[in-house]
Amino acid sequence: MASSPLSNASESLHADVLQLLDRLPHVKHGELIQLALATVVRMAESEIDRLDWKICNASLQDMERAFKTFYPYRHIRKIAIFGSARIAPDTPEYNLAVEFARRITQQGFMVITGAGGGIMQAGNEGAGREKSFGLNIQLPFEQGANPFIEGDRKLIPFKYFFTRKLFFLRESDALALFPGGFGTQDEAFECITLSQTGKSSPVPLVLIDKPGGNYWHDWNDYIQKQLLKRGLISADDPSLYTITDQLDVACEAIASFYRVFHSCRYVGNRLVIRLNSELTDDQVERLNENFSDILAKGRIEKSQPLPQEAQEMAHVPSRLVMYFNQRDLGRLYQFIATLNQFGAPTEDSQHPERK
Repeated sequence: MASSPLSNASESLHADVLQLLDRLPHVKHGELIQLALATVVRMAESEIDRLDWKICNASLQDMERAFKTFYPYRHIRKIAIFGSARIAPDTPEYNLAVEFARRITQQGFMVITGAGGGIMQAGNEGAGREKSFGLNIQLPFEQGANPFIEGDRKLIPFKYFFTRKLFFLRESDALALFPGGFGTQDEAFECITLSQTGKSSPVPLVLIDKPGGNYWHDWNDYIQKQLLKRGLISADDPSLYTITDQLDVACEAIASFYRVFHSCRYVGNRLVIRLNSELTDDQVERLNENFSDILAKGRIEKSQPLPQEAQEMAHVPSRLVMYFNQRDLGRLYQFIATLNQFGAPTEDSQHPERK
């Protein structure tokens, strides 16, 4: 009796899995792949429903598409642009978003939008197809992709908002928000929350309005009145974002963030801050004098690349290391702003778009 197509597919999958297991010791990141496979096996042994497996499978497919699409562009910094899908092309906000995207891509950055209409369309229009990504969400209403990103290989369809949001924040090196509705507000608070709690790496967050507009100033009045005055946020938390109605200010807030500061990561309990240019001993001493309050212990010190992180950033040779208290994130942003006032200009500091 001939075997069924389902049986053949199962046998092929079984052979592929066995072959992968044999190769794991020699595959790059094999230990992490093994952990992922072990998680799936444990789930298979648990009592979970068919719908649970559908969610897991669709989430992994979302991530697979996004990882593959972004990987060739990992060396270029990208800026996510958020704002209302309902803003029409003949409005000042739309035209401002077009011009912002045009200017920021002229500096070498790329742009990520939600691929829909309104501000998202303006971002893709200003950036141009070559320097645009679109992270589209599959909805029963709204939205096909806008004509400036539709059909492009860098248009990524997502089934779930949470996987889409993951890649907005994972792949973005700066966030620019224009006026919008609930979705824009959600993005604003999510970005600030992840920055405030240290769950995302520090990135510049710029809130942009039309000249003379009060959208973000009214929003900030609420933050000051209802959150800051009640002690629900720290006094330094407003340092996490910049409000402006001037594109020169918005573009400079992004470019200057990476003038000396390059990136950071934790190695054990130490925060490693990578720098585009080396600081003098006097400058490091000034940092210790002004920011000792953010240290859990010890001092801010210059360092060579640590073995645990050197390979991934070998082209960025200068480091500061410190035992950051992992609490005062607003102050950490102030620390980065101070860093960026130091350091002699270098080729890297002239190209903040390079990762």
